[in-house]
Amino acid sequence: MTDPSDATRSEYPKHLRRRLTLCALLLLIGFGGFAALAGLKKAPAEAVNGERPLKVTTMHVQAEAVQIAVTGHGQVRPLNQVQIAAEVAGQVVAVHPRLNVGETIAKGELLFEIDARNYDIALTQTQAEVAQWQSTLKRIEKQTAIDTERLKTLLRNRELAAAEYGRIRDLFDRHSVGTRSGVDRGEQALNAAIDQYDQMALAVSLNPLRIKEAESSLSASRARLNQARINLQRCRVQAPFDGRLKAVNVDQGQYVAPGQGLLTLADDTVLEIHVPLDSRDVRQWIQFTESAPQPSGAWFNGLKPVACAIRWTEAPQDLGWEGSLHRVVDFNPKTRTITVAVRVSGAAAVRSGRLPLVEGMFCEVRIPGLVLPRAFRIPRQAVGFRGTLYTVVDQRLKTVAVEVAREEGDDALIVGGLNEGDVVITTRLVDPLEGALIEAVAADAPHGEADAL
Repeated sequence: MTDPSDATRSEYPKHLRRRLTLCALLLLIGFGGFAALAGLKKAPAEAVNGERPLKVTTMHVQAEAVQIAVTGHGQVRPLNQVQIAAEVAGQVVAVHPRLNVGETIAKGELLFEIDARNYDIALTQTQAEVAQWQSTLKRIEKQTAIDTERLKTLLRNRELAAAEYGRIRDLFDRHSVGTRSGVDRGEQALNAAIDQYDQMALAVSLNPLRIKEAESSLSASRARLNQARINLQRCRVQAPFDGRLKAVNVDQGQYVAPGQGLLTLADDTVLEIHVPLDSRDVRQWIQFTESAPQPSGAWFNGLKPVACAIRWTEAPQDLGWEGSLHRVVDFNPKTRTITVAVRVSGAAAVRSGRLPLVEGMFCEVRIPGLVLPRAFRIPRQAVGFRGTLYTVVDQRLKTVAVEVAREEGDDALIVGGLNEGDVVITTRLVDPLEGALIEAVAADAPHGEADAL
């Protein structure tokens, strides 16, 4: 009889074999599916490690002759400006019908008039005084001529009286002819003749002094007459030149005193702009003529009168004029600036159909200076603060030390360190790697890494 436990032991290996077979089959299926999926996937492209170029904008430089221009700013002012004051006291009886600020008054036109009645009376009085002293002088001169002739007569009378007295005395003393009273009367007649002669001689000797006194008084009267005429003329105040009224402080009926400022008149036929410039710019670039005569004093001499471009700062693109460099006005030791004067004629200040150049405008003045015979003009941003810039040599970055002669606006003028045809990097770079690979791009194209370190 078969034991049941033996049957169970015989079936157990078969069951285990079936499980193992199933697991193996599943593994084979899994490996086969993985292999099939792996066969569908493409292999990734092999990465190539290479140098990355730095994208920048560049330019080929060419040397050129550059005239340096020194730029400054200043305010327009009239060359001549006068304050008109009353020279005599009185009441204003008339004023110009257009006596308003901003009006232009022609030369010789009446600005205002002061009451002249008192000055007219004073003129009449001094005229009478002059006439009186003229008559006095003529009378003294005529009296001098008469006294001179009379002195001759009195001299003869004195001689006759002396002779008669000598004869009477001689007769009385020697011959006892006559009387003592007769002798006395003769002596008295002689004394009277001598006294008359002496008085007349004194009068004749004093007449030249009287004439001089009369002439001095006449001169003083004539001076007062001239002053009276001048005061009468000063009652009418006229425009000394064609000018613009800048200030008006007078009205009809107003009482004015001598020296009181009443009007300010500006002459706009010649304008000036005082432009302060850096003294170093003046020393290096402003043109002076060596042939100018040397001054006796220590001051700037021989400033070349070059044509200057003037632009109003409110509209620099639209409004421009031309002036001329005239002179050095001032040296300021505190700011180390030299102020020059630029003149503009009234005709040049007026442009048809546009605003004229007028007093008060703040303008930019461009003054042509010396010429650099050979310079390279590049963007200022391309030059580092150490005086270096970056060039491209065989597509590699190279640092070059340069000599900057001047910076003008957004440009820098290079006079040393560059050669014709050099390729200069115009993109602003900060501490790039020396010898880095360079790729030039268009100036207006996006270059992503153009500002990279």
